[in-house]
Amino acid sequence: MVCGFGVGPLIISPLSEEYGRKPLWSIPTFAYIIFSIPCAVAPNIQTLLICRFFCGVFASGPLTLAGSTISDIWDNNERGFAIALFAAAPYGGAALGPLVGGFIGDALGWRWILWINMMFAGLVFFLCLTIPETFAPVLLKKRAAKLRHDTGRKDIVAEQEIFPPSFSDMLTDTLVRPFQMLVTEPILLLMSLFVSLIYGLLYAFFFSFPVVFGEDYGYSDGITGLMFCSIFIGLSIALLITPLLEKDYLRRAAAKGGMAEPEDRLVGALVGAPFVPIALFIFGWTSPPAVLPGGGNWVGPCSAGIPFGFGMVVIYFSANAYIIDAFPDYVASALAAKTVVRSGAGAAMPLFNIQMYHGLGNGWAASLLAFVSVAMVCSCPNSQWN
Repeated sequence: MVCGFGVGPLIISPLSEEYGRKPLWSIPTFAYIIFSIPCAVAPNIQTLLICRFFCGVFASGPLTLAGSTISDIWDNNERGFAIALFAAAPYGGAALGPLVGGFIGDALGWRWILWINMMFAGLVFFLCLTIPETFAPVLLKKRAAKLRHDTGRKDIVAEQEIFPPSFSDMLTDTLVRPFQMLVTEPILLLMSLFVSLIYGLLYAFFFSFPVVFGEDYGYSDGITGLMFCSIFIGLSIALLITPLLEKDYLRRAAAKGGMAEPEDRLVGALVGAPFVPIALFIFGWTSPPAVLPGGGNWVGPCSAGIPFGFGMVVIYFSANAYIIDAFPDYVASALAAKTVVRSGAGAAMPLFNIQMYHGLGNGWAASLLAFVSVAMVCSCPNSQWN
């Protein structure tokens, strides 16, 4: 499914810049619901993998459209907290999944995890139908069409209607633009690599919980899922800190005549970056065999989720806000390019993470990830800030 997250934005996000946001909120969400059905009744692993891939393709739409929709509605000085909520949602959902899915799987079996997820997606689909169109060029075309109908004048047209692109040009632009931006915009490539590391560490951290709490502590899937509650605590702290970061951003904007630079968004990344390696070190060296199971020793690795959740959300908030401010004309394509690179890291990390923990042990496996995060997570925001 994570591989689908990388493919979907290449089509869905640029199309939203041609046809507007509204249809691409609801149509992919409905398609996701449809492909969830064969996942729940899949007779073999091949069917499950193929259908989950298409679920990822269509589920990627809202992930990338959220940033562009926020950019449509709020200007630079107003969109901070909205981006923070958008940044917190993927991490909160990723932590909620094991928490709820663990107990459902224990009680009803894994297929019911997919059925209940499909029911929740159906509710989200109906909420998506209430989202209005927010993309200015599409709104202008609709307004021009209404004026032509009301006045009978054929000379009232929107700018986009004067030189409409051909289908071949639109298709090429839609599929090529995200990759073109990665090649021609070094800053976007660097930020995409930065976010991909963050996303990869997220999946590595999540896949280490079953190793520590499931194998070493012997907890069930449901109890292991409860350990993710600490991430919600860190996430909540991050949302409380976000208004302070916004005040700092507005102060910088006021000092520059009302318009801050995109780099001023990176303050959050500078604040959150140290918490990720700290969390990984805590997790690794409070887990067995460094600290053997028994009594309340589970609190050590569980508590690592607090700084991890805080750091992840603050960094992701800062990175998304930076990309949105830096590429205002092609927000959806820029976010799609970031999502492609990010999803590649997210899909690759689970392939070797469990084997790494088994081979190196919990302490050194987590430390290896922490050293990688120190090298890039702490250096990337600093380099762009400077």
